[in-house]
Amino acid sequence: MATGATGGATAAAAIIQAIKASGAIVNVSPADFEALLSRVDNPLVVVSEEKFFKKTSYKYLTSYKGLAFFTKSRDPLQIDSRAEIVGAKKIWIQG
Repeated sequence: MATGATGGATAAAAIIQAIKASGAIVNVSPADFEALLSRVDNPLVVVSEEKFFKKTSYKYLTSYKGLAFFTKSRDPLQIDSRAEIVGAKKIWIQG
């Protein structure tokens, strides 16, 4: 996974801070998440690859128009090269 420069890390921290402040996270399907990313010129996507026993899951988080969007998938999503990807050890969503 590619990790963005300091600006990307700062932007990812801002997304996380906004989520903490608002508490609102929209859980969408992987297909809807990909469609949402296609609407944004240069999206910032936080990605984590998590393993539990022999199963791997991929979690994704981004913001769009002031809301945070989250999805989880068994397989990696096809994210456009325009996106800035920030790798995270873990994405934890309460609920």
